[in-house]
Order: sequence, then structure tokens, then C-alpha cells
Amino acid sequence: MVDLPDLELPENPKLTHNITHFARALRKAGLPIGPGRVIDAIRAVEAAGFTDKRDFYWTLHACFVNRPEHRAVFAQIFRLYWRDPRYMEHMMAMMLPAIRGVQEERKARSAEKRAAEALLDGVEPDLPEPEENEEDFLIEVDASQTMSAEERLRTLDFEQMSTDEIAQAKRMLARLKLPVKPIPSRRTRAARLGHEIDWRRTMRGTMRRGGELYDIALKKRRERWPNLIVLCDISGSMSQYSRMVLHFLHAVANEKGAGWARVHAFTFGTRLTNITRHMRTRDVDQALSDAGAEAQDWEGGTRIGDCLHAFNRDWSRRVMGQGVVVLLITDGLDRGDPEALAKEMERLHLSARRLIWVNPLLRWDGFAPRAQGIRAMLPHVDAFRAGHSVQTLEELAEAISRSHDSGDKDRLMALLD
Repeated sequence: MVDLPDLELPENPKLTHNITHFARALRKAGLPIGPGRVIDAIRAVEAAGFTDKRDFYWTLHACFVNRPEHRAVFAQIFRLYWRDPRYMEHMMAMMLPAIRGVQEERKARSAEKRAAEALLDGVEPDLPEPEENEEDFLIEVDASQTMSAEERLRTLDFEQMSTDEIAQAKRMLARLKLPVKPIPSRRTRAARLGHEIDWRRTMRGTMRRGGELYDIALKKRRERWPNLIVLCDISGSMSQYSRMVLHFLHAVANEKGAGWARVHAFTFGTRLTNITRHMRTRDVDQALSDAGAEAQDWEGGTRIGDCLHAFNRDWSRRVMGQGVVVLLITDGLDRGDPEALAKEMERLHLSARRLIWVNPLLRWDGFAPRAQGIRAMLPHVDAFRAGHSVQTLEELAEAISRSHDSGDKDRLMALLD
């Protein structure tokens, strides 16, 4: 490891090597970094100096990070590579859960596993080999009943996925369907096998035939497809889940014959942003990149009540047609006025045919509606479901087609009493 406060760039060529290796790790983790940015970073450090680690961090951050979704990955790789004196042991323990004693047993934090994979690219773990006389004691394990890799990935939390696992999960999400049943309209149309008698057409035909009743005209109700509206929380606690949900939403918005009349997407953190037009871009990476540039409050704070008020005031009458289904993706952790939040949720609920709340906090077995924001929102939704893995999003797609599916709402409402 390089001791940053004791180095001076012109006299220590190792720093250039370390910045180059650091940039290589960032590129392995998914950041679009080329040789030009590496050169700019070296020159920036030479100009800014590195007597303070905080200045050094933000100098490299300015050179290597230009998208909100890359901040967490950069922060974890920087911490592991530059700050932690035992970063190699820390990463080895993270990548090899069988090793004990190197670090405390805990789940990797956001982007930590991806950072470890990037820094350990090409490094073979030093594992002890069994001695010759130990072969008789090896145990054969029948793995025929264990989960396959894809089945494990379906149940894995988005927050704990590595870079390769996220790429595989995105491909799985792109294949998911979000079916919806058509809504019967009040308007009718002529039909040979209708359910009602069309008296107007019947009498008109009778008059043309001189008053003789030769045929009875039938009619049936027209069918129309509802709109889908997604309100997605992109605050710091929701950033990774929101990216996966938006990836899923992009596949739904661009699926031909999906049944939805229109798909509208909004993000909110400290303010409301309409990203509907970006979701219509065919390339998913370009769509999410443009959406991230449009929404300037990625990984910021949360003002759920204020953002719902802005939606109800400015967008509700424009996009909330009859029969609309609303997906609200948020953890419900709001520090605002709970009464104002409940009022806006009630208004949103009354405007929608179905309001489904997707909350990744349901991944915890002991989850209970203790937070004020959750207690204020829960009574005003039709369904309350988890959304932290591929499997939970598959279950969400099935639940949308079932009009009476309430998820975990009834169980949690009993805890409010």
C-alpha cells in the first residue's frame, strides 16, 4: 500500500503505477475509463497535491466518475485500495466466505463485492491443498438437490450481487413479462356473439324491412388497456434497487403487445422527475444513462410527501386515466410530516384503480411497520410486496394480473392495531 501523506508525485513513480492499477480496477467494475482519463487523473493529482486524503479522493472522483450510479462503486474501491491497510485480506475474506478470522462475519455493503472482484481480478486465492493421506477422509456430497446457479441468482438480494451477477440478473429481468387484463369499457360494439341486445340497431333494421322483425342485433362491451405509472425512489438507501426496477421497467415499456396503453415513469428523491421519454429509448444502457442525467437527486435524501404532492398537483390529471395501475417503489423512510404524507397517499390511491407498494425492506424476516412514514402510507395501498430480487419481481408480475392480491398488507395492517 502507498502511504499517501508521505508521497510527492514527481519523486515517486509508484504513485503513477498505483493510479493506473486503481483505474484498471474501476474499469473492471464497470466504469467507462480509458487511457485519457488515467492521464488526466495523474495530472490532476500532480496539480492538486495529495497532502490530504479527502482532497485526493475528490480529485480522482472528478476524473473517473461522471454518472450517479458509479459513485458507490468508486467509493468502495477507493476505500479498499487506498485506505484499508489490510484490504487484500479483507477482500479475500469477502470473496471466500469459508475463511474465518480475517474479518467479522457480515454481509457485504453496497458495491463492496463488485469492488473486491475488480481488485482481485486475476489473483488466485492461496488455499491449502489436502495432503496425500487425507484423501481417504474426503466426503462426497450429493449436490443434485441443491439450487442451480440461476435459481440462487433469482433469490439473491440486488444489494449483494457482484458485477457479473448484476449483468445476469438484468438479462433475466429483460425476459420478464408484466401481463395485465383488459378493462371492460362502457362503450359497446356490434358483435355476432354479443351478450346484450342492441335495440337501436334491431329497430333500425326492422324499419328498413317494413316493420318485420327478421334479426336481432347483438352487442358487447369494448375492451381497453390501462396505463401503468411507476413512481421510483432513487434516494441513497434505494439506489441499487431502483436501478434494477428501472431496468425491468424499460423492458416492459418497450415490449410489443404487452397490453399496457402507456407506461409512465417518474423518479423521486428530493424532487420529482419525469423520465418517461428516456424509457422509450431502445438501448437500455442509453436509456438509464439519460434518466440518471435527468434526475439530479440520485442517492440523495428522501421527501416522499413533497414529491407525491408534486405528482398529484402537476401530473395526476395528465397521466392518471381510468383504470390506471400505479407501482410505488420506495422503502417509506420519510422524515416529513406523516399527516401530509398520508393525505397525498390517499389522494393518489383514490385516483388509481390499483396502487401497489413495492418495498425492499420486506426482505427482512422481522420487518414491522414501525417507521412513521410506513405507518402513514400502508393504509392507502391495495397491495404491499417485496422487491429486492428477481424472484420478488417475478411474483409482482403475477400479482398485477390478480386484482385481489394484497401481498403482505393484511398481515402488516394487523400489526398497526
